[in-house]
Amino acid sequence: MPGFFYFYPMDKTEARIIFMGTPEFAVPSLVALVDKGFQVVGVITAPDRPAGRGKILTQSAIKQCALELGLQVLQPENLKDPQFIEDLKQFRADLQIVVAFRMLPKNVWGMPLLGTFNLHASLLPHYRGAAPINHALINGETTTGVTTFMLDQEIDTGKILFQESVSITPEDDAGSLHNKLMDIGSHLVVKTAEAILIDAISPVSQSEIENHIEEPKKAPKIFKSDCEINWQLSGEEIHNFVRGLSPYPAAVSIIQKNDGNQISVKIFKTRFVKSQHQLAIGSIDIEDKNNIRVAVKNGFVYIEELQQSGKKRMKADEFLRGTSDISNGFMSLSR
Repeated sequence: MPGFFYFYPMDKTEARIIFMGTPEFAVPSLVALVDKGFQVVGVITAPDRPAGRGKILTQSAIKQCALELGLQVLQPENLKDPQFIEDLKQFRADLQIVVAFRMLPKNVWGMPLLGTFNLHASLLPHYRGAAPINHALINGETTTGVTTFMLDQEIDTGKILFQESVSITPEDDAGSLHNKLMDIGSHLVVKTAEAILIDAISPVSQSEIENHIEEPKKAPKIFKSDCEINWQLSGEEIHNFVRGLSPYPAAVSIIQKNDGNQISVKIFKTRFVKSQHQLAIGSIDIEDKNNIRVAVKNGFVYIEELQQSGKKRMKADEFLRGTSDISNGFMSLSR
């Protein structure tokens, strides 16, 4: 099995490492490996893509970082392309490290003598999938973490190498939790690489863990259609939904104004106050001309930061100064 058939410890300055990643989340891990003296011989990342309103061709965060570090970069469109496979072989990598990249075909992850390990932003086997940070917050978790594991045939199911737990505070949203896990994950990547090179790992099968826990929670990719707020949920659930999607892709809702018009808004920050009331679910109550609160079944959800389509993100009082006719309006309950 790749990752375990070798007969002597390898020095980190001699072992040849390929790093694979694309977004900002992967950058601290690459920087940490280089800073700690590992020999990163190549970086694999996504091709440059058009971005922004001007559709300007933009490099991935990892490509920018790799070029600043003077590392060789490959940007394959197709990971099964024979030319890419041949180019990858030329690096003669001993170990591959993956952080926030695409699913790899077996002939790629199985290529190095020491195998390929991945950093995942959850405590596996919980929250396998593309959006572990978002789903942990949406589900109201108070603890999450990062896991390194050896890649195998199925997504996020390989043998666990190391894990590190992180507390989720009431103030955390997807942005702040992303940054926490990005930082602690970089340290775990270095720890894992060092342990593999000196044969100091004891991989644990995820199936063994699953035998002793509840059914693993899932973290599927979040699509635009998944972001609409269901105002018929409890206040706690709505608040967690909002922070789990903030700042990106952001929870959305439609305000039904008194004049019959509608406003589409992204909602970034809320707080929930539990109380009894006689208002209809989803009705909007403007408190002291500065606060927007929405009636839910067990209290009020205060909308503290939001963004109307085509405008900038703003606090509730700023929004109210530029918007009329939402007092006694309703949030859409169409979901």
